[in-house]
Amino acid sequence: MKLNEDSLTPLYQQLMEDIKCAIEEEKYKYEDKIPSEPELSELYSVSRITVRRAVDELCTEGYLIKKQGKGTYVGHPKLQRKIERADDAMSFSDVCRANGMKHSVRVTAVQHVPARQDEIKFLDLAPGAKLLYIQRVHYADGEPIQIENNFYPLERFRFLEKEDLEHGSLFHLLYDQYGINPFGTLKTTLEIVRASAQHASLLDVPVGEPLFYMNAYFVDENSAPLFVGRQYIAGGRYVFHI
Repeated sequence: MKLNEDSLTPLYQQLMEDIKCAIEEEKYKYEDKIPSEPELSELYSVSRITVRRAVDELCTEGYLIKKQGKGTYVGHPKLQRKIERADDAMSFSDVCRANGMKHSVRVTAVQHVPARQDEIKFLDLAPGAKLLYIQRVHYADGEPIQIENNFYPLERFRFLEKEDLEHGSLFHLLYDQYGINPFGTLKTTLEIVRASAQHASLLDVPVGEPLFYMNAYFVDENSAPLFVGRQYIAGGRYVFHI
């Protein structure tokens, strides 16, 4: 295998993409040991420095994991999630199912909290209104991936306090049991933030680790407001695609 030395793309990036493709095509599977740096250097006819940089970058992105004294291994598979259209909300359990992973969830907070200004405006609430705040941590194949922070109008969604929220999809529960359809979002933003001590503890990542922060305003099939979601997603374990 030879990389294109005439390309404008640096050799280490070409090597990264080739290893990524091998992982995605399952030539290298989860927990497989990849060839050593000398072997990769010989295989691709590039310097050890080029190989080391490519491997280090792939470790930073979570595709590979170095094990002291043992070598470099393929990291845990990343969840693949399509960037949603406004009318295409997808639950985390559905994302897991689409990726062939087992979903589980843990409730970490159920509280009554004051509505913030954007929530009052979106949900058409009176000043001083209270919300039902539910925080859950979602897992894929036992790995913590997402901290879900949802804020519901208290009077309408008080029934959720009595529901078992640690089994199955909350979206499916709302629709199947109560006829409430989280059909889509009025607005969704996605940005990169650093993990606080609390986020790091819940997601089992270092403090300061890059996380996706998704802020979404959910509506039903008639575009009526339902709730606000503020989710933190482990950046090294998730891929969004269009």
